[in-house]
Amino acid sequence: MDDRANQARALAQEAEALRLGGQLPAAAAAFRAAATLAPTAEWLHNAAVVHQLLGDHAAAEAGFREALALQPTYARARATLGLSLLATGRMAEGFACYDAWREIPDNTSVPAPDLGAPLWSGEDLAGKSVLVWGEEGFGDQIMYARFAPLLRAAGAEVIWVCNQAMVRLVREGLGMEAIAARSGALAIEGLDYAGPTSRLPVAFMQTLTAPPPAPYLRPPRPNVVEGLRIGVVTHGNPDHSNDHNRSLPPQAAEQLLALPGAFSLAPGDTGARDFWDTAGIIAGLELVICVDTSVAHLAGALGKPVWLLLPAIGCDWRWGTAGEASPWYGSMRLFRQTTPGDWSAVLAQVRTALGER
Repeated sequence: MDDRANQARALAQEAEALRLGGQLPAAAAAFRAAATLAPTAEWLHNAAVVHQLLGDHAAAEAGFREALALQPTYARARATLGLSLLATGRMAEGFACYDAWREIPDNTSVPAPDLGAPLWSGEDLAGKSVLVWGEEGFGDQIMYARFAPLLRAAGAEVIWVCNQAMVRLVREGLGMEAIAARSGALAIEGLDYAGPTSRLPVAFMQTLTAPPPAPYLRPPRPNVVEGLRIGVVTHGNPDHSNDHNRSLPPQAAEQLLALPGAFSLAPGDTGARDFWDTAGIIAGLELVICVDTSVAHLAGALGKPVWLLLPAIGCDWRWGTAGEASPWYGSMRLFRQTTPGDWSAVLAQVRTALGER
């Protein structure tokens, strides 16, 4: 028994090294071999995560469910199972499972302040006050903003607490009260519920058959710059766990920015102070072309045509597994990388599509 356990640990260590080295199929096989020798929920989960990165959500789902059969309280496995369910369109169960990330011990990826009210989980909102807290990344917050008007339609008074960069977008684009977030407790009296942005679809998608459609942000006055018609974003936050796959390398970025009428939408290049300034620039454009980052959500939420360039490895759940259409944004077209790390075919498709406009 000890020999099998030692062999299993050695295989799991080898699997992790393979994963870090980008040898994903071999990593998944090694994690699975470790779990065969000495079944543990962790190794089954790790193998499933690698399948998820590769876009094989059927294998990922099976692995996550095996891990949960061994350890039903394994919150990380339930949360990552949720991502594969969401990627394959099963939103009700997917969001409910994904919400288990809140139960992961020592999870610090999304530090929560003291909201001073219980989490809203679908209770009646007539005459109630709800604090919406901007949770996860900016793109997530913009995508989930479509659900906030449903809170008000249900009779709630809504106060949105968000990063300063989002305040004017919420006030002007959604027409809701917004205040800038501060560290520590939020001293707002009389709150009935707190509704973090990523909790909203958990409740609403149990009864809705599809997400509320875009556009749902009121556009600002267009900021038109003569000769510039295509806004481009070539990279996202470098701290994102999959940024090395989703962002363009320098040569590919240069090719995208060299398209006629193209310019960078990065705030450092436009001088935008916040998302509302960027929304004004987008409103004056014909098209946005970008990698998977917050500007894609902003353009989609405004109803602007947006072409989204997606990586082969670690493609985010919300863009599904195939096709050019998005269930979240009707004005969005998806361009999918087929060979990991090779953007040449994607850029060729973009140039062809531009020629057909």
